[in-house]
Order: sequence, then C-alpha cells, then structure tokens
Amino acid sequence: MLEAFVIGVFAGYAIAIPVGPIAVLILRTGMRDGLRAAMAAGAGTATADLVYATVAMIAGPALVALIAPVLLPARLLAAALLLVLALRQLRTVDFSATAREPAAAGRTYATVLALTLLNPATVIYFATLAVGLPHIASDLSARALFVAGAALASLSWQWLLAGSGSALHGRVPPRLGLLTSIVSSAIIAALAVKIAIDAFGFLTITKRSFGTMRPCDGR
Repeated sequence: MLEAFVIGVFAGYAIAIPVGPIAVLILRTGMRDGLRAAMAAGAGTATADLVYATVAMIAGPALVALIAPVLLPARLLAAALLLVLALRQLRTVDFSATAREPAAAGRTYATVLALTLLNPATVIYFATLAVGLPHIASDLSARALFVAGAALASLSWQWLLAGSGSALHGRVPPRLGLLTSIVSSAIIAALAVKIAIDAFGFLTITKRSFGTMRPCDGR
C-alpha cells in the first residue's frame, strides 16, 4: 500500500514541476497579491490534478478514446484564455506604482482551477500510468493512495511556488515590480502561443499511441 502512495507522489511531482504558464501565474500572484491569493491559486491547480488522477484511476484507458475528440479544442481554448489573461495583466499594470487591492482568494482559486482543468494532457498522463501499473489500478485501496500521493505532491509544489512568489510581495522596488509584471505577462503569452502550436503535435502523438506520450507537459 505504501508503494502506491510513493508512486503517486512521484507521479504528482512529475506532472507539477515542469515550468509552464500556470507556474508563472502562481509566482506572479504571490508577488502581486501575497501568500493567501497565491496559495489559493496553487490549491486550484492541485485540485485539478486530484480530479484528473481520480477520474483516470476510475476509468483508465477508456478515457483516452472518450476525450480524444476534444483534446485539440480544449488546449486551444486554454491557450486563448491564458493569452487573454496575459493581455489583461499587461493592461492593468500600474505604471504609477500605487497600492492595489489583492485579488480575492476564491476567485483566484476558481480561475486557476478552470485553466488547469482545460489541459486534458494531465488525465491522459494519469490514464497511461493506470495502464502501466495494473497492480495499483486493480486495487481500490491502492488507487486511493496513489491519488492521495499525487494530489499532495502537486499541492506541496504549488504551495512552494506560492511561498516563493509571496516572499517578494511588498519587497520589490516599484520599478522592478513594474518590470516583473510586464515580463511575467510576456512569458504567459509566449507559453500560451506554444501550447496552441504544440496542441496539434500532441494530438498526433495521442492518436498514434497514448502510451508513448511524455509525462511532463509543462503546464
């Protein structure tokens, strides 16, 4: 049983650690709005991983055929929303460096949760593991421990990002804060474009064999 939990932890870190737009968004939220909002953002991503790991362990490889038709539009929609978010962040950059109200934690959580759920690569990743780990996928308790390990690993990483970003909250000089706002928006926009471009190649790989997909998709 402990083995299933440990494997889940490693799987959770494997999907969470690669740097992508969500990681940049969590870091930026911490720098701009502080620890509470950043932790809410991190919890949103971890919740999405919990949902997808649970669904994958219940339904397994049947999910691949079910969601294959929506892979491309879902990733393109995610890319579009991230691009809109980046442009919105850029438009709201405070060039006067005056104080601003922190974002509401609930709204931040819901936004990041929705953005992360729009990445179906995660559920295919967990479904692939379900196929490759039959001794876990065939046992209810082992599946539950795997999901718990994956979710806790994801949460710990997202909260590490949240803490790292919030450590700079209120400590960054106004000019440097302005620069980081612009740079983070540009990074998110660039990664959104990359997601859109990669979506077509990802769809081709998935159609050939979802078992050959690389586990880390850099959300």
